[in-house]
Parts: sequence; C-alpha cells; structure tokens
Amino acid sequence: MNTLHPLKITVIGAGSWGTAMAIHAAKSWPSGVEITLCPRQDDQAQFMRAQRTNSRYLPGISFPDNLRIHAAWQDLFSRVNEPNHLLIIATPFAGLKDCVQSLLALGKYPQHWVWLCKGIDPENGQLTHEILEDIFRSHPEAKAVISGILSGPSFAIEVAKGLPCALTIASPHQELCQMVQQAFHHGNMRIYATDDVVGVELGGAIKNILAIATGIADGLELGLNARAALITRGMVEMTRLGIAMGAQAETFSGLTGLGDLILTATGDLSRNRQVGLALAKGKTLEEVLKNLGHVAEGVRCAHAVQDLAKKYQVDMPIVQAVGSVLSGKLTPQQAVFEIMSRDPRHE
Repeated sequence: MNTLHPLKITVIGAGSWGTAMAIHAAKSWPSGVEITLCPRQDDQAQFMRAQRTNSRYLPGISFPDNLRIHAAWQDLFSRVNEPNHLLIIATPFAGLKDCVQSLLALGKYPQHWVWLCKGIDPENGQLTHEILEDIFRSHPEAKAVISGILSGPSFAIEVAKGLPCALTIASPHQELCQMVQQAFHHGNMRIYATDDVVGVELGGAIKNILAIATGIADGLELGLNARAALITRGMVEMTRLGIAMGAQAETFSGLTGLGDLILTATGDLSRNRQVGLALAKGKTLEEVLKNLGHVAEGVRCAHAVQDLAKKYQVDMPIVQAVGSVLSGKLTPQQAVFEIMSRDPRHE
C-alpha cells in the first residue's frame, strides 16, 4: 500500500500479540521507518534488545533489524497529537486502564490510538471503548484522540511466523482505519475496516466464553456434532446480544464474530479452549489458571456477559452454563445436561 507520509508506529505491551504485530509491521516497512516495541519493564527491554527475540512469549522468532525496543514511554512522544504517529496498545485487558492513564499523564502522546485487547470489564460490564471514553472525559486535553480496535482470528505465533492472517479495524474514524491498513496491510496480512466498534468488541469478548464451552464439550468427548452445535448456537447468542446493544448483525458473521469464534473454539493454541478442556477433566478453576500461566479472558468476563444478557433481556443459555461451571454451581456434566434439557423452540 503506497503512502505519502511514512508512519511512526509504537506498540506498548510486549506480550505475544503486541510483539507479533510489531514484528509484522517491521517486516513490512523499510529500515528508515521508526517502529518501536515497548515492554513494561526495563529489564525485559534490555534482554530483548540483547537477544533480539521475545523468548518468553514467542520463542524462536527473531526480530527484524529495524524493530526498536524501548521501555521509557516518555522519550517516545515529542509532542501532543503527532498526526503520523500510530500508537498500538497491546496490554492485557486488565492493564488497559493503567496504561491509558499513564499515557495521558505524560502530557504528550500521539493522536491515533488502537487497542488490541479483548474483554469486558467484570465489575461494570463496560466495553473497551466505554472505558476509554470515561477516562478521556476526565482528561479534556485528550479530546483530540482518535481511537479504535484491531481484532480478528489470530494466534500470535502464526502472525510472527508470517503465516496468512486477516483482521478488522473498527472505528468511526475513517482516517484511523486507513492509517491501520497502511501500517499492517502488507505481506500475508489483510486488514478490513468497519465502523461497528460495539460488534467487534462483543465478538472478541464473547467468543472466549464460547471457546471454554467448546473445550468442555471436547474434553467430555461429546463428539464433533456437539462441537458444531455449540459453535453455531453460540454465535446465535452472540448475535442476539450484539443486536440488542446496537451492533450490526453482519459483524458477527465476519472475521471478529464467526471467524474468531471458530479459531478460538477449535484451535489448541487457544487459552480459553484449554480452560474448558481442563475443567472437563475434573481440574478446579484455580488449578487450571495456575497451570495456564497466561490470561484467559473468557474467565474474567463470563459473569459480565451474563449481566449484560439480563440487562438487555437476551437468552444466552451457553454463556449461562459456562458461568455456572466457572462459579462452581454446576459441574461440566451438569451444565451439559442442563443445556440438553431445554424445551424445544424455533431456531
């Protein structure tokens, strides 16, 4: 994709996904373009600079020569609202608030922000853009920030290896969508654009819960028929809630709905699927999360989605069943029985 104004790209958060996106961007741009990956800790940054890899999250993947590693955020932004500087926030969902508040406290930051995390606030059911809007309201100087979410079916290790991938940038601001496409629509990555932020955020969050459900079914060896039924009916639940909350129905049949759901529910690299598989084998949730060693967002937001379903009067029996298993109210076997005991109805 041609551009008149080369971008400056900064990725904050050097977990697997942030690192993979920084690697992809660096491979796509010439050495004169500034692409920086920012770990949260200076010792991590020093190790990554020396080894030219992120051995903790993406072992065996080398950094392109033009990828800079830098932990001091305040040195990266020369002034407020730099128009050609694209900021990618790749922290876990739980770390988003602190990251954004720290950025705003600097008093200087880029104008264009994109977040990669998927989730729903377990305390109040807020979507990511609602969390950011609340923070921005308390910082009037941030009113010029233009933001959106980049999401879709993607395992970080495959992106880092350069395997084909398609994602969606969701923002009401066309200029940001074009900027993200300019930054990442290269090589084996395609970037599609939409203005349906609510739909993309909901799809990215709810598919994690449905992946836990599918993991449970597969762990109980219920068969491929059951897996197909869970994925299909799960998508119906996702779509119903999305429409009730103002999202576009077609979003859920796209990359950030059906696409992300299929990947997360069936791919064994999925942390949420692994949670379901382990619960089906009789592990406690505490044991599962301890052994996992990484964040499984479906665990964090399951009860928040249940609350949203209640608020918008949407029937979500699969999400409800997963929530009951996670809270210890039902065993995986009991949850399956409860779903299968429901009365017949129209599809």
